[in-house]
Amino acid sequence: MPTGASDNGALRSFGLNESTFLASLMPKKEIGADRFLEAHPEYDGRGAIVAIFDSGVDPAAAGLQVTSDGKPKIIDIIDCTGSCDIDTSKVVKADEDGCIDGASGTRLVVNKSWKNPSGEWHVGYKLVYELFTGTLTSRLKKERKKKWEEKNQEAISEALKHLNEFDQKHKKVEDINLKKTREDLQARVDFLEKQAESYEDKGPIIDAVVWNDGDVWRAALDTQNLEDDPENGKLANFVPMTNYRTELKYGIFSKLDACSFVTNIYNDGNILSIVTDCSPHGTHVAGITAAFHPNEPLLNGVAPGAQIVSCKIGDSRLGSMETGTGLIRAMIAAVEHKCDLINMSYGEATMLPDYGRFVDLVNEVVDKHRVIFISSAGNSGPALTTVGAPGGTSSSIIGIGAYVSPAMAAGAHCLVEPPSEGLEYTWSSRGPTADGDLGVCLSAPGGAVAPVPTWTLQSRMLMNGTSMASPCACGGVALLISAMKAQGIPISPYSVRKALENTVAAVSSQPEEKLSTGQGLLQVDRAHEYIQQSKDLPCVWYKVNVTQTGQEAPITRGIYLREASASQQSTEWTIQIEPKFHEDASNLEQLVPFEECIQLHSSNPLVVRPPEYLLLTHNGRSFNVVLDPASLSHGVHYFEVYGTDCQAPWRGPIFRVPVTIIRPIVLKNMPLVLSLTGMSFMPGHIERRFIEVPVGATWVEATMRTQGLDTSRKFFIDAVQLCPKRRPIKWESVASFSSPSIKSFSFKVEGGRTLELAIAQFWSSGIGSNEATIVDFEVEFHGINVNRAEVVLDGSEAGKRIEAKAVLSSEKLAPSAVLKKIRIPYRPIESDLSPLPTIHDKLPSGKQILSLTLTYKFKLDEGAEITPRVPLLNNRIYDTKFESQFYMISDSNKRVYGVGDVYPKKVKLAKGEFTLRLHLRHENVQYLEKMKQLVLFIEKNLEEKDFMKLSCFSQPDGPLMGNGVFKNSILVPGKTEAFYVAPPSKDKLPKGCVTGSVLVGSICYGKLSLGLRKGGQNSQACPVTYRISYIVPPPKIDEKEKGKDSSSSKKSLPEGLDDEIRETKIKFLSGLPQGTEEERLKWKEFSGSLKSEYPKYTPLLAKILEGFLSKDSDDKMTHNQEIVAAANEVIDSVNKDELAKYLLEKIEPEDEDAEKIKKKMETTRDQLADALYRKGLALAVIETLKTEKALSKEAEEDSGKTLTESGHESGDTADSFEENFKELKKWVDVKSSKYALLLVTQERRCGRPGTALKVLNDLIQEDADPPKKKLYELRISLLDKIGWAHVAAYERRWMHVRFPPSLPLF
Repeated sequence: MPTGASDNGALRSFGLNESTFLASLMPKKEIGADRFLEAHPEYDGRGAIVAIFDSGVDPAAAGLQVTSDGKPKIIDIIDCTGSCDIDTSKVVKADEDGCIDGASGTRLVVNKSWKNPSGEWHVGYKLVYELFTGTLTSRLKKERKKKWEEKNQEAISEALKHLNEFDQKHKKVEDINLKKTREDLQARVDFLEKQAESYEDKGPIIDAVVWNDGDVWRAALDTQNLEDDPENGKLANFVPMTNYRTELKYGIFSKLDACSFVTNIYNDGNILSIVTDCSPHGTHVAGITAAFHPNEPLLNGVAPGAQIVSCKIGDSRLGSMETGTGLIRAMIAAVEHKCDLINMSYGEATMLPDYGRFVDLVNEVVDKHRVIFISSAGNSGPALTTVGAPGGTSSSIIGIGAYVSPAMAAGAHCLVEPPSEGLEYTWSSRGPTADGDLGVCLSAPGGAVAPVPTWTLQSRMLMNGTSMASPCACGGVALLISAMKAQGIPISPYSVRKALENTVAAVSSQPEEKLSTGQGLLQVDRAHEYIQQSKDLPCVWYKVNVTQTGQEAPITRGIYLREASASQQSTEWTIQIEPKFHEDASNLEQLVPFEECIQLHSSNPLVVRPPEYLLLTHNGRSFNVVLDPASLSHGVHYFEVYGTDCQAPWRGPIFRVPVTIIRPIVLKNMPLVLSLTGMSFMPGHIERRFIEVPVGATWVEATMRTQGLDTSRKFFIDAVQLCPKRRPIKWESVASFSSPSIKSFSFKVEGGRTLELAIAQFWSSGIGSNEATIVDFEVEFHGINVNRAEVVLDGSEAGKRIEAKAVLSSEKLAPSAVLKKIRIPYRPIESDLSPLPTIHDKLPSGKQILSLTLTYKFKLDEGAEITPRVPLLNNRIYDTKFESQFYMISDSNKRVYGVGDVYPKKVKLAKGEFTLRLHLRHENVQYLEKMKQLVLFIEKNLEEKDFMKLSCFSQPDGPLMGNGVFKNSILVPGKTEAFYVAPPSKDKLPKGCVTGSVLVGSICYGKLSLGLRKGGQNSQACPVTYRISYIVPPPKIDEKEKGKDSSSSKKSLPEGLDDEIRETKIKFLSGLPQGTEEERLKWKEFSGSLKSEYPKYTPLLAKILEGFLSKDSDDKMTHNQEIVAAANEVIDSVNKDELAKYLLEKIEPEDEDAEKIKKKMETTRDQLADALYRKGLALAVIETLKTEKALSKEAEEDSGKTLTESGHESGDTADSFEENFKELKKWVDVKSSKYALLLVTQERRCGRPGTALKVLNDLIQEDADPPKKKLYELRISLLDKIGWAHVAAYERRWMHVRFPPSLPLF
C-alpha cells in the first residue's frame, strides 16, 4: 500500500560509524533490503538470473566470482555488438616442426598436447587496443611510449656520436663522397628526431588460433607483443579456452594491462569473439545488483545470491555507445538463458515514446517469456518530460529514478553536512512522457561504491546516476524473485510491478513530486508481503489507452495538458482499460472467468471527475472522465485516476491514469518580460516556471542575479518545450557562482508553446552553509518571424524572397547567411542481402535476422573532414522500426579510417578514393529489399577560407545586377520587411560540387540586445539560426570547348587513317590479358608483330614495356631481364639529341604547330624517363638476385666473385645501374616523387641508408595515391639494415593498420 512521507523519516535518522559508513557505500537500507534479508537470509537472490545489458562485466572484479551459496556468479559473458570479433576464417596446417603461420605473419609454435583431429587451425589477429577502453589504452600508451623513447634516445645518441666522430675526423669536407656520407649521418639523426615527434602507438598485435578438439571449439592467443619478457605470452604456453558458458574460464592479457577477457567461438570456428568491457560502468552495475563479499558483507550487492549473464551492448568501436545489433542480440541471449530479470542502465532521448523495434521485442519478451525488465530513467533533469528511452518511456519497462539519502551523502559522497532528508538527485530525469505516462515508475538509491574492472587498478569506485539506481532496484526485485521461487509463487512482471508500485515509501508528500520520484522509494520487504498476499490473484497488466472525447487525437497513456489553451476549459476524456494476460494464459481457465468490480477514484475530484464503478472483463472497458482545470493556479499539477478492487481493496490501485496539467503564465503587457524576484534556494531545491511563449517570439534573453552567498553555488538551468514528433527542445546550462554576480543567457524558443524554466540548486552545492541563495531571474522575449523555416536556393540565379516581421517589439533585422558544408549524394554500387550465419542472430520467435550490406564509392580531390549521413536512419536508436545500422570507411588497402552507426562521426580523410560499407539488419526481407538503393550523403566540412557568405538584396534583380544591397534595418511591430537572399557565385563553388550536391549552412536574422553583458560574448552573435541550402545545378558549358573547331588535320587522309589504325592496334594490345600462359604467348606474338610493323615507334614500345611490368612471374630473374630489354628498346628508339634540342627551344605562344610538337616531345621525354626508371629498378633487382645466389653458394665453394663493401655484386650490372641512373638524371629530377624510388635504391646501393630513408620518407609523404605497401616494406628493410630494431618493430605494427589482409567484421 502507498505510504505517507512520515515513513521516510526512518531513513533520515542516522549516525555514521564504521559499519554504517560501509553500509552507505552500497545502499540497501533505503529500499528495505537489509530488513528483508535479516528476516529471510536464504532469499538473497538465490535462483534468480539477471541479465546485465551494459558495457560488459569483468569476471575478475571483486565480488563477482561466486554467489552466496557457492554457485558461479557470472554464467555467461557475451559481446552482443560484435566489436571484439576476430575473423578466423583463414585455415592453415602445421608443418613438420609443429609450427603455423599466424594471420599477422608471425611464426607460431603449436603446443603438441593440444588435440586437433582435423589438423586444421583457424587463424586471425587483432590490434589489442581495439579490445581495450580509451582509459586503459591511454595508460598503456604512456607506459609504452616511455620505454620506446628510452630506446629511441639511445639510438639518437649513437647516431650523434657517429656524426661527431665524422666531423672531428674531417674538419673540412670538400670531397663529394664525403659530403654525401655526412648527409647520410645527419639524415639518420633527423629521422630519429622526427620519429619521436610523430610517434603514434597503434598497440601490440595478438595472434588468435581456433580449432576443434573433437568435442568443443578451442581458442588460444599469442600475446608476446604485450609482454616485456619475450618468453612470456607465447602461444604454446596459453591455456586453451572455449565458450565462456561451457567452462566459465577467463584470462588476463598481461600483467601490465591487468585486463581480463573471455572467449566465444561462432560460425564453426570462423569467428572468435574476445570479450572485454568497454567501460567500468557494466561491472559497477553488476556489483550493485549482485556482488558477494564473504569477508565484508556490508559491501555486498543487493542480491548476493543472484547469478548474472553479462550482455555487452556498448560497442568498443564507438567508445561505449549501444547499437541496435547489441540490443537485439542481448534480448536473444536473455531469453536463451531463461533470465528472470534484465537490468539496462543505458538510454537516451526519444521523439516517440513506447515505440520502436527494440520496444516491440521488449514487449514480446516481457509478455511471452515473463522477464522483468528494469532500466534507468535518465540523467537529463531537473526539467519535466526529460525521461529517456527505453527506461522512462516504455510501458513494459520499469523505469527507475535516482534517490540520495542522508547516509549516502555523508558516506559515499563524503559531504561535511548531508541533507536533512532524502531527495531525488538534481540530474535525475523527470516525467511525464510526451504522451502523458508517469515516466518514472519508482526510485532507488542512485549512487554506490561498487566493484570495477581490474584494469582500473582499483577494486571499487564511486559512481552515481540513474544507471546506479536501476541495478539497485533490480537487486531488490531479484530478492523478491528468489523468495517467489522458493515459495512456489508464479513469477510475472505484471504482479511484481504492481507489488513494487503499491508498497513504496513516499519521498515527498507533494503529488507533483511523483513526476520526479515515480510512485516512491522501493521497499523490498513490503513488496514481498504484498506478493505473498496476492499470490492467488490472476497475473494481469491493465493497459491504459486515453483519447480526448470527440477528437481524432492520438492514443496516449495518460492525460498531459501542457499548452495554455488546453487548460482553460473543461474537457472530457475516454479511458480504455484493457486487461492483458501473458501469452500462455488459458482461455477457459483465466480469460473467460476474469471479472473484476472496480471502484474508480480521483486524487482530486474537484479537478478530475471519473465515474464511481466499473465492471471489467477480459475484453476491457472504457469510461469517461471530466477535467476542469479552471481553478488551478499557475504551475504544474499532478493527479491520478485509479481503480481499486472492490473485493480486495488492500491491493491498492490496480491501474493508474496519470493526469498532468500545466497552467502556464501568460504575458499580456508590453514589454514581454517575466521577472522572478526573491527566489530562495537551498541545496536540491527546484523552482519551476511555466510560461506561454508569446506568438512571434523566437528567442529569449535572460539574466540571473544571485545574492546571499557565503560559499560557491552551482545551479542547473533547463528550458524545455515540446513539439509533436520531435525530441524535446531543450536548452540547458550549468552556472556556478563563487560570489554574488550576474550571468546572462540566450536560447531559442518557439512561439505559442509552453516553456518550462527549471532552476535548481545542485543537491550537494552549498552543503554546510545555512544561508539560502536569493536569485532574481529575468526572462525577456524577442522575435523576428520569417515566412520560411528553411531557405532552399534551387540552383537558379534568382534570389529567395524572405519576409520578416517583429511582432513583440522593435528588433534589428540584420540577415547573415553562410554555407559551410557540402553534401554529395551517392547510390550504392553493390548490395548483398543474406541471412546472418550465427545462432545469436536468431530471434526468440525462431526467425533468422537478415543483413543487407551496401557498398558506396566516393572520391576526395583534397583532404577533408567528412561525415556520412543516411537521413532515413540517423539519430534514432529506440524510436525506429529498423533494427540496426553500422558503417565502415576504408581505402583500397582495406585500412579502416572511421566507423559509426545512428550518430555519424566526423572523420578526417586524405585525398583519394574511399569505400563506405553500410551494414543493415532486419528480419523482414521486404524492408531490406526496399533499401538496396538507399541514398547516402557524404557531408564535407569546408575550410573556413572556403565558407560562402551569401549576400542579401532589397530588389529581385539584385543577385544578378548587384544593386540594392540589403544590410540591416529596424523592424517595427506591425511592419513587414522583405529582402532577397542571393545564391552563391557559380565561380566560387568549392571543388567536388557535382550536380545534385547540396551546400548547407545557416541563416540568422537578428542580433542579441544583451550586447557585451553576455559574459564577454560577441554582441553580434546570432540568437537563432535556421538552415539554408543551395542545390548545385548542372555545370556551365566551357566556351573554349564549345568553340573548338574540329578542323581537319593537316595530314592527308591515308596518313590520318594509318595513324588511327596504328593507335587502335596499340590500344588493343593494352587490353589483352596475360593471366594464363596461353594468353601471354598471344600477347608476346602480337606485340612482336606490331614491333615489326612499326619499328622504333616509341609509344608502342612504351606500351610493350607496360605489358611486361603488369605481368606476374615466379622467375624474377628472367622477368626483370625482360623488363631491361623492353626498356632498352624504348631508350634506343628515342633520338636524344633531337629531343634535347626541342625541349630547349623557346616556343612562341601563337605558334600552335610548334606547341604541338613540343608537347609530343615532352611525352617522348616522359616515356624515355619512365623506361630509364623501370630499367634501373629492374637492374637493382637483378643485382640483388645475383648477390643472393653468390652468397648461397659461398658456403659450398669459392665463387671467385668479389663483393663490394655495400653488399652488391661488382661487375656489369653495377656499372649498368650507375650509367642508367646518370642518364635518367639528365632528363628529370630524380628527387621527384615519380622517380624517387630509384634514388632510394641508388643511395642504398652506395651504403647510405640514412639518405635513402630521407628520400623514401619524402616520397611516402608526397605520394598522392593510397599508400603503397612496397614503400613501407622498403622502409622497414632500411631500418633493419641500420639496426634500429625499435623503429622497425614500430613500423611492422603499423603495417597491420595500413595494409590489413581483409576488412574487419561488422
